[in-house]
Amino acid sequence: MTTRRDFLSLSALTSAALTIPDSFAQTADAVKQMQPPAKPVIVTRVTGDQSIQEAYQMLLDGQDTLDCVHHVCIGRENDPKDHSVGLGGLPNEEGVVELDSCCMHGPSRSAGSVGGVRNIKNVCLVARKVFEHTGHVMLVAEGAERFAVDLGFPRENLLTDDARKIWMLWKENNSQMDWWGPSMTQPGWKDPYADKPAPKPTMDLHGLSSLNPGPIPRHPTPNWIPTIRVRTQKLVQMAADLGIPPEDRLFAAEQVLWPTTGTIHVSVVNPKGEISGATTTSGLAWKLPGRLGDSPILGAGSYTDQDVGSAGATGSGEENIKVAGAHTIVELMRQGRTPQEAGLETLRRIVRNYNGDMTKVRLLDMEYYIVRKDGAYAGCSLWSTSPTGKPRVIAVHDGAYRVEKCAYLFEGASLEWPPF
Repeated sequence: MTTRRDFLSLSALTSAALTIPDSFAQTADAVKQMQPPAKPVIVTRVTGDQSIQEAYQMLLDGQDTLDCVHHVCIGRENDPKDHSVGLGGLPNEEGVVELDSCCMHGPSRSAGSVGGVRNIKNVCLVARKVFEHTGHVMLVAEGAERFAVDLGFPRENLLTDDARKIWMLWKENNSQMDWWGPSMTQPGWKDPYADKPAPKPTMDLHGLSSLNPGPIPRHPTPNWIPTIRVRTQKLVQMAADLGIPPEDRLFAAEQVLWPTTGTIHVSVVNPKGEISGATTTSGLAWKLPGRLGDSPILGAGSYTDQDVGSAGATGSGEENIKVAGAHTIVELMRQGRTPQEAGLETLRRIVRNYNGDMTKVRLLDMEYYIVRKDGAYAGCSLWSTSPTGKPRVIAVHDGAYRVEKCAYLFEGASLEWPPF
């Protein structure tokens, strides 16, 4: 039974919730009124093909922003050598390829998503068909596959021969190190690198929770070269026994040690201020069947707001879901943060979820791709380099194609998970 006191208290809380501070409203209006860029802007990962340049020409020709976004995604989905997306993606622990994708079309404020899809290569297009042909936003698993087939998408075997052999190499060498066991947030979790000291963070918890980007801490990571060299040599020998061609054995070994996590996100804005974004992936290699990461989750793996901008992610999907990463970035930009400030703050929130415990943070990885309505952009990463020592970078096209290093929180690279 609701008393008069309860009703008055509830009314007061509702009024407070609906009251937007003038400064926030003014900032949001200022962002909304930003002028679009003079030239289109594309932000994504390096693709190794001409799809970004082709998509940029599509934008110059006046084609829809989501068509251009998906042109880049399709290039990766169709490439059997890209083991992180579409055809040739590394499978789950049972050897089955499962794909995820989502997209948002700014001009129409439409959104679609599919997850855990088997046997359909171009899931980025299936995600778009969800909002074009249904009143739903997300379809998953067998239902999403049947939906795609009904619309004319062909069923095909997505496990290529080289991906199958890499999976077999993993099974023979590393399958006891998998995704089973308690998460890092649970009491039963044990540090697999307990004998390796973790770097200590230099930022306090107040700095982690602040919306103001504080000093960026940098930490060295342990030198793993001797251990990696021995393990790689062993895997190369095993690859030979599995019949993997000599020229592919080192790559196969690297895929077992550091499975491809090159999920692709693309964000675009054109001179009309029209914005779109999409993410597509084959997810974690060797994952539990049915696992969904952040890529099919609107607001986590990808988020677009026509008034503000677009953002998306690659990396530790579970961690990005917990901070609603892409949505958080867009909302911070709505509050007046630059793309880089918004990206770094969202990374701090991931670190804050572990109270700055570097024993756990060193097992995480995250990279954000961000573009604002006025064409300002940023790439932000948790670590400065990949586990193989390559700098974290983004691909940008705003009339000139180039590759730029990401802003980052920590110097060095994350450690492998599951551990070898």
